[in-house]
Parts: sequence; C-alpha cells; structure tokens
Amino acid sequence: MKSFLIIKRITIASVVGLICVMATSCQDYLNIDDYFDDEFNIDSAFVNARYIEAYMWGAADMFSDEAQTVRFGYTPGPMAADEAFNGLTGGGSSNVYYGMDFATGRITPDFYGDSSPNLNQWGKYYKIIRKMNNVIQNLDVPKDFTTTDRLRIEGYTRFIRAYAYYNLLVDYGPPIILGDEVVNTNESLEYYDRPRATYDEAMEYVCGEFEKAAELMPKEVGILDFGRPTKGAAYALIARLRLIHASPLFNGGSAASSYFGSWKRSSDDSPYVSQQYDESRWALAAAAAKRVMDLGLYQLYTVKADESTPTLPEGVISDPDFYGVYPNGAAGIDAFRSYSDIFTGEAVAAINKELIWGRNTSYLNDYINKGSFPPSLGGWGRFCVTQKVVDAYLMADGRTKEEARGDTYFETVADLPAGGTFDDLFTEQPKTFSGYPMNAGVFKMYDNREMRFYASVGFNEAIWQALSSTTVNMHTAKYYYQDVDGRGGVSATSPDYPITGYVIKKFDHAYDAFSGTGARRIPKAYPIIRYAEILLSYAEALNNLTGSQTVQLGDQQYTVSRDIDEIKNSFNLVRYRAGLPGLSANQLNNPADVQQAIERERMVEFLYENRRFYDVRRWGIYEESEREPIRGMNPDGADRESYYRRTIPATSSYLTRVVDKKFVWVPIPRAELRRLPSLDQNPGYN
Repeated sequence: MKSFLIIKRITIASVVGLICVMATSCQDYLNIDDYFDDEFNIDSAFVNARYIEAYMWGAADMFSDEAQTVRFGYTPGPMAADEAFNGLTGGGSSNVYYGMDFATGRITPDFYGDSSPNLNQWGKYYKIIRKMNNVIQNLDVPKDFTTTDRLRIEGYTRFIRAYAYYNLLVDYGPPIILGDEVVNTNESLEYYDRPRATYDEAMEYVCGEFEKAAELMPKEVGILDFGRPTKGAAYALIARLRLIHASPLFNGGSAASSYFGSWKRSSDDSPYVSQQYDESRWALAAAAAKRVMDLGLYQLYTVKADESTPTLPEGVISDPDFYGVYPNGAAGIDAFRSYSDIFTGEAVAAINKELIWGRNTSYLNDYINKGSFPPSLGGWGRFCVTQKVVDAYLMADGRTKEEARGDTYFETVADLPAGGTFDDLFTEQPKTFSGYPMNAGVFKMYDNREMRFYASVGFNEAIWQALSSTTVNMHTAKYYYQDVDGRGGVSATSPDYPITGYVIKKFDHAYDAFSGTGARRIPKAYPIIRYAEILLSYAEALNNLTGSQTVQLGDQQYTVSRDIDEIKNSFNLVRYRAGLPGLSANQLNNPADVQQAIERERMVEFLYENRRFYDVRRWGIYEESEREPIRGMNPDGADRESYYRRTIPATSSYLTRVVDKKFVWVPIPRAELRRLPSLDQNPGYN
C-alpha cells in the first residue's frame, strides 16, 4: 500500500495463485531490487533489521492506492452504488470503470483478466498475508534488532496483515484464515485446500489482529511519515468493522435471513452468517468508536468565519443550540471551507487532525478531478453525481427539500407564488460566499442549499474557477445539449458529458486547471478514514441499543446505552461543522428518525469516499435503494425548459441496470475455486 510509504516494487513470483510470495524492496531503506529474487534466497531478507523492514514495506506497497475507486478500481467503489454514474461503461477490455459492472450486472466469477483486472485482488491479498507471516516467523533472526524496533516492526506487520484480511472481508466476505502459518511452496494441491472461515470467525480474527497491532503501534507519526498507519488507524478500522458486524445484514433478522439464511459451509454445514440477533454487537461498535474519540487525538477540521462567510439562516427553532459558537453550535466557523478544504488540498493533510488515516495521491487529480472537469477545460465531464444525492442535501436551514418546497426550495412553477412563471425559477443576482462564486440565472433547485452541496457537486451553470490558468478561468459550465460542455457540444456519441447533469466537484481546488497558460493542480490527499465517520458510527451504534450493555474491548470495559445526549453530541458535531442545525428533540426520541438522519448524513458527508457501497448493503437496503431508477436532468435538453426535467436518461447503461442479492460481494475468481475444492463461492454466483 503506497499509503504506508512510497516504495518500489521488484520481482514477484507466485505459487498456486491463492498463496504466493516473493520479495519486494524499499528504496527508502536500501537498494535490494535484485537481492531477494526468489524463494531460494528469501532467508537473506531477514539477516538484519534494515532488510526485514524493507521486505515488510515492500509487501505493503502491493496494496492499491485507496483513492483508486472509480477508474481502474481495486474495489467496487462509488460507481457500483447509487451515488455515482458515468456514460462510459463499455464492457470487455475497453471498460475501465469496474464498479459500473455491478450496475450493469456483468460481474461473474469469470469476469476478470483483461476486462477488470484490478477488481481481482484475492490472490494479491494472500501474497501480502504470506509475506507478513514470513516476517512474523523471522522477527527473532536479525541480530541487530533492538527490542523497540522489533516490537515496532511486529506492530506494523500485524497491521498490514490485518488490513489484507480487512479488504478480503469487506469485498469478498469471509476469507480463508491462515493464522501465522507460512504456507509451503511446491506442495500438492491438496495441501493448499482449506475452507473459508465463517463471517463471525473472520470478524473476530481480523479485529483481534488489529487490536494486537494497535498495542505496538505509535499514536502519531511525523509529517514526513504521513501515510503510515497509527494506533488510531487500527482502532478506527476496528470501529468500522464492528459497526458492519452489528448491522442488519450480518446480525440476524429479515435482512440476514434473506441474503444468507441458506448459505452454509460445505465442509461442516455451519452457517456462514449467524441468523441470531445479538444486541451486544451494537454495544461493541459504540465502544470501539468511543475508544477512538477518547484518544483525544482527533477532531473535525474547521476554518474560522470571516467577512466572506455567510450568516446562519434565521428562524431555526428545531435545535436551540444551533446559534452557539462551534463546537456547541454552528456559529464562528466557515462551513463551506471547513468541509471543502479537507478534499481540495487547501488543508495540509499531514497535520489535519480529522484524518485518522490518509494518503497523498495523484489519483484524485489525474482521474477523479479530470473526469469531472468540463470538456472545454480539458476534462472528461463524465464522473456524475445522481439526482438522488442532490435531493439528499438539506436546505441551508436544515429542512429537507420537501419541507422547504414553495418557501426556499423551488423546482416547478407549481412551487412558486400565484402568478409565477418558469423564468422565476432562476436566481436574479450573482453571489459569492466563502470564496465560492455563483452566477445569476442558476436554477433555484440549487439555491439556498447547505454548504456541503456547493463543496461537492458541480451543476449546470456552476463556475469552475481554474485560477492557476491565466487564459482559461472563471468558466461557467453549461450542460445544455448544444453548449460546449453538453452532450451535443462535445459529440452526440461521446461519453464526455454529465449524463445526470451533475459531476463530483469535491476534490476541485479553486486553482486547479487542466488547460490554458499556467494550468496546475494542487496536490491532494485521500482520507482512508476520518473522524467524522467515527462520530456518526458512535451515534448509530448507540441509537440501536435498547438497554445498557457492558462490553470488553481490549483491556478495557465500556458500559453504553442509548444515551440521547451522547447521540446528540456526536451527531451534531458533524451537522454543526456543515453549518446545519442538529437533531431535534422529537427526532432524538425516535430511533427510526435518528437512523434515517444518519443514513442521509452519511450519504452526503462521505460522497465519493467509498462508504455508500458498503452502507446500503450492511443496512439491508441495497435492493430497495438500487432499484430506484437513476435520475438526473435531461442531457438532451437544448434550453432551460427542456433541460431542467427529472429524467432517466435513455442510455443502455441506465436501462440495463441490474440489482441482485449476490452483488453484496465480489465473487471469488473461478480459477481459485478450481484449485481449492473446499473453497465455497459467495451466494448467488454459479
């Protein structure tokens, strides 16, 4: 994983596809590109401390860039969920958006190789696991190891191994667990054959390994080591896993029964996913999140308000604390910049206390940003956001669009006061807030929305500042059919236009430009897991408790319950940072209302951060959510009246969208099933 350290890969030889090995190197330690070249001299990797550490980081380099979720994705990512879409879905070797293969139903156990090679990570994760087992077995070999260095390397090694299992667990379901075993090479196929763990067994093992790693890992790393995991990263991943484990899909009830009720391990008939509800899992998830909070190392990123910061909306009575100074309310900070700066590169990632674990990456500029930029500015204009996401953003005063319809939300003439005409559905004056410029003539659907909307979504007639370019800047992107960034302006057959009418703008810095004199992009970091997730996970876990529970986590006991103040305080921090009022008293007294608010909040807060795919599945709402047609504005509209209509664009990508229970996970490649007869396939795949 390049997020651990920037390292150079060397020769890798594999054995039996599933469990393979060979050494890699880390140039930051020494040049050993040709030193550990095969299994016969692998022992040389462990003769001294520098070599063994180089070997360990070399294995970590095998992980994909976590930002790589859209194009050439190693994981299904946003394009496999209801938050994102694009018009270039090709199929075959021309397809580079593997998440779209979920939406179009092309994923099968045979669907790897040239068509979606990055999505087949199963064998790679086991290569990493075997390498880490090699390190574990040889920690006592180097004679120059100090006790401190040995424990540090063991901590990182256990984390790297646990992270490989984590990726297997969330994308493929329960893995084969090898423990500390270093699997021999050159054995018969029978030697390698072994069954998968159950989901519960795998969850306990992976969380247990993160616990062991956390005991040995540093709480913090220096600026120059940004990207290396810490104790907090291990704890945060445990909190994420514990929340998944507690959620309806994996915790008994109708969802677990519907998806996994008949799925049993062929070797002993054990259910792969328990069908018994266990409320203590929610308690454990709450405790895991609270432990991260109690470290005292993390906080939401904020920027102080200044003269450009818009005033808070008046008349909010649902939350009496709303007008207090942050963190006790939403006043005193600039909500737009507090959110936007995390992703645009404006905030220095290495010292941003919201990033529990992140990584520097060029991928955000090279692909996601370029894929969203208007074609007339050198972009592709195709990385879309759906209308469903746009509708999920609240109004500036915290109301839903339904609650504000006809007051501050206007979409149709029927929403206007008597006598209103279609022309009245557009803003009359330009405005600028927090450095964000907005034209006059913007569709009022996009006016008076919460700040995260403007920080995240590019809509028709939004301005792309591109300030590093002296010749192409302050560009208004127009997606009407005949305009330069619209379907007809680009090419009637080109996919380089936003087929929903919206693109992801979340990672666009005001100075980013792809064309024109002086065009440059601001370097960016990808948040693998950030503190906002921990706060919302804590609120969700507490909200699902019906009584007091005491659980053991590591060497500490936690007693938790559905404490309304705790739910309010953690959830409202995220809302206040967004410039929104928190939960009302009526909502707090109704667990279903709190859950609904959390689901909405996670959808917008983590847009394009690779959480939505997993959230809708763990909540057991995947089929319900994905069956809603993908909608947007009308890309064939040549003028305002024809463009601003909710439409299911008539492209094959939309019309062939497939929803199937089996798409909860990626299938295990058929080649692995042929090698290992005891390896059961995920349910639904033949």
